Amino acid sequence: MQKVQGVGGFFFKTKDPQAMAAWYEKHLGINPVGVTPWATEAGYTVISPFPEDTDYFGRDSQTWMINFRVADMDAMMKQLQDAGIEVETQPDWDGDYGRFARIHDPEGNPIELWEPPAETPSA
Repeated sequence: MQKVQGVGGFFFKTKDPQAMAAWYEKHLGINPVGVTPWATEAGYTVISPFPEDTDYFGRDSQTWMINFRVADMDAMMKQLQDAGIEVETQPDWDGDYGRFARIHDPEGNPIELWEPPAETPSA
């Protein structure tokens, strides 16, 4: 059975993404996006403030989205689809940062799945 390996990122809306990223870096030691991501023992975790008017999370009322790191995206997607869970993918989601897919929990909250690129160390 495929299982998530850890948190791949935590994304949330904010009025000033740059200021919020700077606060996380200054007070918690979490590097902002575009720099080497904050690494935990399990691997990289991205903390990324988004503009408050983003539509990336889906609903306008959605202020957060969790991202789980997975080892084998194809196996995970098959497992979820076999369980009757709709898995959304888009060609432009895959690239230099790895592979991405999206599912929703029973309340409609978005959950992003991330398979890092092979060259990304797991810490």
